[in-house]
Amino acid sequence: MKVHDHSQNFDRRSATSDVKRRRGGSPKKSLGQHFLKDAFISERIVDAARIEPGETIIEVGPGRGAITGMLADKADHLVLIELDGALASMLSERYESQDNVRVIESDARDLHFEEGGDVPEAVERSYKVVANLPYYAAANIIRRFLESNNPPTEIVVMIQREVALEMAAPEGKMGMLSVATRFYADPEVLFDVPGSAFIPPPKVVSSVIRLVRRGDKPLDLDDEAGFFKFVRAGFKAPRKQLHNSLARGLIIEVGQASDIVARAELDSMRRPRTLSIAEWGRLYEAYSELEPETEN
Repeated sequence: MKVHDHSQNFDRRSATSDVKRRRGGSPKKSLGQHFLKDAFISERIVDAARIEPGETIIEVGPGRGAITGMLADKADHLVLIELDGALASMLSERYESQDNVRVIESDARDLHFEEGGDVPEAVERSYKVVANLPYYAAANIIRRFLESNNPPTEIVVMIQREVALEMAAPEGKMGMLSVATRFYADPEVLFDVPGSAFIPPPKVVSSVIRLVRRGDKPLDLDDEAGFFKFVRAGFKAPRKQLHNSLARGLIIEVGQASDIVARAELDSMRRPRTLSIAEWGRLYEAYSELEPETEN
């Protein structure tokens, strides 16, 4: 991780044209960079963040800064997390005169958000995350924030449309990603963004999704990691009936898996996607009670 010092202010309205002439202006394919160029979309993303006076904002992947200037004007504190060293240096220079902006050169997946960690702005205070994430890292970065000791009150993020729809899938149609998302937050897909809004244009459509932190988690678990490991096993064969998918994922006999489903008072003929989070909790409880036996 590298924290940059500031040295020069910059007018955000000339950001795109100016950065092209500076170091770090060309998108790096290795980092999955697609720079937002549509000013109208930028404004919609910032509006979706619903920033109130005094709030702290963390922007992940600011790139050339398409929305950074607007965030800096609205936020009390703005932390920029940028993996590309050249872009991180450029952003530091641009916002030198704004004391409320700090730039961290790092992969967001490697940062620690607890007390004494890399982002003190996210400790013992509420904050929001706004991001345009590379497709390959989006799910991991979002999960890192949601699972932190002090998760953001809201996350507004632009990701691949298919991923956004999967995250926001309703009960009765939830996969592993939507179970993991809805456990921590209430998701809402806000609007789509065409490839033409980016440089270079991606081959897929993007969507902006808002995740609002839940006041209470849907299950009271002693071991959340163990629960999600179990749910992941339950989706080993998502098109098969529940007992068969569980047997494959847990590497146990089909009869043992059927016993777990029966103890949870569920129909073993159902498919994994039809289960609610509460039903996954019942299934996990039944498995935990039988776990020593199933390992024999």
